[in-house]
Formats: sequence, C-alpha cells, structure tokens
Amino acid sequence: MSHPDVIVVGGGIGGLGAAFSLTRQGLAVRLLESAPAFGEVGAGIQLAPNCTRILDDYGLLREAKSLGVVPDTMVMRDAVDGGELTRLDLRDLERRYGFPYLVIHRSDLHGLLLRACERAGVELINDAQVTSYENTAAGARATLASGRTHEAGVVIAADGLHSVARRLLVDDRPVSSAYVAYRGTVPAELERVKSVDLGEVAVYVGPGCHFVHYGLRGGEMLNQVAVFESPRALAGREDWGTPDELDAAFAGTCDFVRDGLPFMWREKWWRMFDRDPIMNWVHGRIALLGDSAHPPLQYIAQGAIMAIEDGWVLGEHVARHRTADGTPDWDAALAAYEAVRPEHCRRVVTTSRAWGELWHLDGVPREQRNALLRARATADYSFVDWLYGPTALTPDREPPMFEPIPLSSATPRTAARGTAA
Repeated sequence: MSHPDVIVVGGGIGGLGAAFSLTRQGLAVRLLESAPAFGEVGAGIQLAPNCTRILDDYGLLREAKSLGVVPDTMVMRDAVDGGELTRLDLRDLERRYGFPYLVIHRSDLHGLLLRACERAGVELINDAQVTSYENTAAGARATLASGRTHEAGVVIAADGLHSVARRLLVDDRPVSSAYVAYRGTVPAELERVKSVDLGEVAVYVGPGCHFVHYGLRGGEMLNQVAVFESPRALAGREDWGTPDELDAAFAGTCDFVRDGLPFMWREKWWRMFDRDPIMNWVHGRIALLGDSAHPPLQYIAQGAIMAIEDGWVLGEHVARHRTADGTPDWDAALAAYEAVRPEHCRRVVTTSRAWGELWHLDGVPREQRNALLRARATADYSFVDWLYGPTALTPDREPPMFEPIPLSSATPRTAARGTAA
C-alpha cells in the first residue's frame, strides 16, 4: 500500500487493537512498530467484562478464553494478617454484565491481536521508529528516524507512555508514583502453586505495598505481582526499586505473601508512572490512543482495556460517520471519539490513583478501610457498574460514577473493642 487510509504508530496491545478495529471498517491500515519484531513483555493481565465484550464483538473471545483462565472469584485480603476483607463472585459478575472476567498472559493477548491483524490484512512494518508527526493537506504524516515518511488520511498515535505525538497537544511529563512492581510466574507443579486456588484472583493490600496472584494458561502457572513504595524514590535517588527494597517493603506481611517473593524475577522491575489526564486527544488528523493519551496506574486493571476500548470506539465512529461516497468523514469521527473517551479515561486515571492510596494505608486509616470492606455485600456492584458495563459511544451513555464512602464513617475493630471494654 503506497498510501493507506490509516497509519497506526505502535505495535502494542492498543495499536494492534486499533488497527484491527479500523480494518474491520474496510480501511487499509499500515502499522509502524519501532522494535525489530513484535512482542510483549510482562506476565499476566486482567480483562474485565468491558473488554471481553469487545473481544466477543471482534470474534476473538473464544480464542482468548482458550489461552487464559476464567476465574471464579476475586478476593481482597489484608497483607499483614492475611484475613479476608471482601470478594467478588466472578461467575455472578459474568451473569450481571453478560461477559466473563478473564485473566491471560500479556504475550498471549498480544499474539492473539497480532494474528487477527495478519488475517485482516493489516500491513505490519517493523524497525520503524517515528520521531515526528505533522498534518498535511490530505491527512497526516509520520516521519521515521531513517528520514522515511508515511502518509495517510489519519495517523493514530498509540506510541505509549513516552509518546512523541502527545507533545503536539501538551507539554507534560510522566508522573512517578514512587511505586515499583516486580513480576514472576511459578510453574503449577511447584509446592507454592499447589497451596493456591488457581480459580481465584487475589490481592493482599498492606502498608505501602500489595501482592497479587492468579492462575494463567489454563492453570499451568501462577502469576504473581509485588508492588511497593520505594524509599529511595521518595528521597529523589536514581537507584530505586531494587530487590533489597522489595524484601524490606514486605518484611511485615503475612507468611503467604513473604513466601512468594523468592519467585519474583529480580533482574527486572517496573517503575510505575502515569500522566495527568488531558481532555484533548486530537490534533488535526493526528489522534492519541492508549497510553499516549491516558497512561494509568495499575490499581483497577484497566490500562490495556482502555486502549482496546479506544480502538473499538474509534472504529464504531468511523462506521457512523461517512461521506456520501462511503469514505470516512475523519473530522466527524475524530470529534465523536474525542467527545467521549477523554472523560471516561480521566475517571479511570484518577480513580486508579485514589484506589492505590486506599490499598496502601497504615495505622487507623487501614483499620477504617478494612472495616468498610468487610461490611460490603458480595453482590454489591455499585463501585464497578460505571466501569464494567458497555463501553459508551457518546457522552450521554457514560454511566454515573459511584459515591465514595468516607473512611471516617467506619468503626475499626480496634476502636470497637476499646469501646466495649
């Protein structure tokens, strides 16, 4: 294709999802990936019903389920004493929203989308590092480090946390949370896994740290994630997030959590950054998508999901906004995309920050949080209805947010015991 309809920059989950979505609308799509080969790093990823609904629409859900695990339960426990705080019945959740909660290896999800793009005829180009973007009379242009240019009617910049295209809209920088994540997978035959329910997504929340585990690849392995606040990061040092900080951060947690730390990959860790929300994602015929627009912290497991939603929404608006001859009315489609997605993603980014603060409380606030979580009914979906329902295509279809419950309204167990005494 010498002149495709669309150029997508970035071959991650968001870029592949957008390329597939737009190809479904009959568009010729070229995807530019900076790496010499397609691939994804990391381990597990959680896909809530707002994402599996889209995978089903794409005809990809059956394959995704065959590669992952559909868990029965999500449970939150206190990382210090190991006691259960609250849970979701994920089978009931599937009945409520119509689609399952799925956990899958990130590389398996990426591979699934890559194969879908190949079947759909997306032109995939590697070793294509985009260094600049500009609008043209006929659309937009992406220029590579090699000097080569690619032009199309529109350019979708799915170029990640350190997006070049974002600079066209705002002069900002990634925001460090001072938290760092360690990941690791454990083969099912090891004793560590034999003691775990692989049908459970579990998170242990503790002072300045949390620990997550769930099964992957049909129960062949256990995925573990350990996240903690780095004292060195808070002190402004460059050498932060190292394995000695990992061990120190979890020293006060329960035996089960500490026993999982030796299985972490200790040669690599992920420092956790997001960016402040922005409400403008479109610059002429150049549009942001995924982490270039809304990189979140990971606490409500919506980062990749938001990127997949972005691509689906954009494709749906291309279908709804066409000129008399059937070609996309890009100005209308991009305006409709920008009218709905930034506000939803702003909510996710800000809620993710607040949820992270809630998870990592200590002292009396921790006790108050625990009391509120223990009081929650298992079938109470008021805190996730805004998130797990159908992805909104227009602002009027965006559901209302939940009402936060003040910590001060809780009576911690310790306070209750003192009153009884």
